[in-house]
Amino acid sequence: MPEVRYERKLKEMETAFEHLFEFNPNMVAMLDKFGQFLRTNEAVTATLGYSGEEMKSRKFSDYVPEPFLPEAMKHFLLLQEGERQIFETAVLHKEGYRLDLNASIIPVKIDNAVSGYIAICEDITQRKRTEQRIWHMAYYDDLTGLPNRRSFSEHLQKKIDDGIPHGVMLSVFFVDIDRFKLINESLGHDYGDMLLLQAAERFTRCVTEKDLIAHTDGDKFILCLTNLTTADSVHEAASNIADVLLEPFSMGQYPVHITASVGVAVFTAEIADAGSLMKCADIALSRAKDFGRNNYQIYNSDMTLESMNRLTLSSELRTALSENQFYLEYQPQMDIASGALVGMEALVRWKHPERGIVSPKDFIPVAEETGFILSIGEWVLGEACRANKAWQDAGLPHIPVSVNLSMRQFLQQDLKQRITSALQESGLAPEYLELEVTESMTMDVDHATRLLMELKELGLKISIDDFGTGYSSLSYLKMFPIDKLKIDQSFVRDMMLDPNDAAIVSTIISMTRHMNLKVIAEGVETEDQLGFLRQNRCSEIQGYWFSPPLKTDQMRQLLERHCRSNNTQT
Repeated sequence: MPEVRYERKLKEMETAFEHLFEFNPNMVAMLDKFGQFLRTNEAVTATLGYSGEEMKSRKFSDYVPEPFLPEAMKHFLLLQEGERQIFETAVLHKEGYRLDLNASIIPVKIDNAVSGYIAICEDITQRKRTEQRIWHMAYYDDLTGLPNRRSFSEHLQKKIDDGIPHGVMLSVFFVDIDRFKLINESLGHDYGDMLLLQAAERFTRCVTEKDLIAHTDGDKFILCLTNLTTADSVHEAASNIADVLLEPFSMGQYPVHITASVGVAVFTAEIADAGSLMKCADIALSRAKDFGRNNYQIYNSDMTLESMNRLTLSSELRTALSENQFYLEYQPQMDIASGALVGMEALVRWKHPERGIVSPKDFIPVAEETGFILSIGEWVLGEACRANKAWQDAGLPHIPVSVNLSMRQFLQQDLKQRITSALQESGLAPEYLELEVTESMTMDVDHATRLLMELKELGLKISIDDFGTGYSSLSYLKMFPIDKLKIDQSFVRDMMLDPNDAAIVSTIISMTRHMNLKVIAEGVETEDQLGFLRQNRCSEIQGYWFSPPLKTDQMRQLLERHCRSNNTQT
């Protein structure tokens, strides 16, 4: 009777094992002591594509790809010693592709001797692929396929930790594509991405296998060159990096010319880790932008102090408007033929409670960079309209006030509505407001033409500021609904000394006359300059010869004198 119960119990256990073996969702296999398959369950066939008969008498190692074989054999040697092994490996599917497995292999012992093994394997291919995708996303840029900032930083630090060869000037180059935002918003994000892909390809020409390159974010790239040995070679490398962008980029039907600003930092005892090198290169990049873009700057310690000042300035800008620290000055404009006051340009000024008067050259670039220029620009527009209307209501001469638009303002979708609101709130008639835009804002001809047409519909005037310093094509210029060109003061300043500047000024005046446009020369300071402009039939002037920028009460006094003069003549 006990024997019957024992046999029944044994049969139940065998049946349970059979069910556990065959119906296990994981792959289960029995192997002999040499690692040859004796038996496999259906999950093995379903996963690997091999039938049990095909695998029988073949070794586990026959299915392991070569790169994983040495590690798998280490575990097999430990199995032979009777130690259970859990490890990750890979096997080849019958059709040739790789599968990742988590293998748990248990030695089967009889009389303390290993006679075979039971292997239980889980297919972790999908999990491994997901982990690889997550890792790739963490270390590589999705658009360009280049390493990202994190990857660059870690590899740069490893290069430093491994030691820099004697005489090598390890250098980091931070590159920013100039005015990429304009291209992106003008042509669309698809074209912007296309440009970044082409730029990435060109930048990779500047590096070797020992160097590093990454796309950090937006329009920024960063490179590390490891073969530079002299200061001259660092300068040459920075120039070469910028020069790879000289050839126009193909954006569908649009050939686009771009430039880049480059900041450089060189490894020294003071800048001796990846984070510091990248930070210093970024600071140098900011300096390159301050110098008008399309140039490179190499970091020096003075830049850190200036960077801190910019950071402080950025913070203080946020409170300046709410605490009424901004005010306007107005620079009068004169008609050359009659000597009459015919307009005025509104210029923003900042009186800081501790710093005193902060130069626009210092705070305008910071405001542009931070986006705070939008709030400042809107305030200037509203304040200039209110002041001009107040003077008109006081019986003073009705002359237009001109207001500069920033690039960010020009790209605002609701710019027309904002200008309309400023006019309505102040009560100023549109014909007494003139908007000044720069040539660089008109790079996207279709957008510029459409927007300028919409603004002209309001009845205001439009002028092109700093003409001669930008990229306008004369064939496009005639398409814009503009009233006036302003000759940049850099040409006017030296036109009595430099024949080239004189030729440029006279050519612009002649061109505008044929296009029935008014032309105003900025920065006129001497009688000789005025005489040259009068001789060439320039329409108007603006500059210290006629008047410096005036505070609000001073501008009112000038208007009153002008009014009395007109009354006397009448």
